[in-house]
Amino acid sequence: MPSRPALRLAITAGTVLVVDQASKAAVRHWLPLGASRPLLDGVLDLTHVRNTGAAFGLFPGAMAWFMLSAVIVLAGIAFVWWRHAPSDPWTVVALGLIAGGAAGNLIDRAFLGGVTDFFDLRVWPVFNVADIALDVGVAIVVVRLLFSGQGEGAGARGEDAAGSEAGEASDG
Repeated sequence: MPSRPALRLAITAGTVLVVDQASKAAVRHWLPLGASRPLLDGVLDLTHVRNTGAAFGLFPGAMAWFMLSAVIVLAGIAFVWWRHAPSDPWTVVALGLIAGGAAGNLIDRAFLGGVTDFFDLRVWPVFNVADIALDVGVAIVVVRLLFSGQGEGAGARGEDAAGSEAGEASDG
């Protein structure tokens, strides 16, 4: 039976992958390539585009590199999981979001020759569910790296410093 963190990772990644692929399939089915429809008037449109580049359409035509980078990200998550077995719920969810997003866009690149994007804020490049999951997952990881254990780490260093100062005072 899988551990609770492993189940959380699988459910998160699986949910992202299913929602991403279902939403892209719906857009491809109901909205012709290049067409746009308002979803929230003046705020959000659905615009069907095929992105052959990286995020925001950068570096079009480097499909093999983006596919390789997605495979490396997925392998990296597997390695982190195998090596460190994270149990912190935020870290597990973040890894699941990143894995699901990377897999979703990898599937598009491998089978469709480009990523289906459709959320259009008109002031930002068009994006999809996988992109949102990747961005949120990476943001969680960055926040966790910057701020997790800061109180514990500061406390431990504070005690070590106080202990060494006390030792120096008693020596002198």
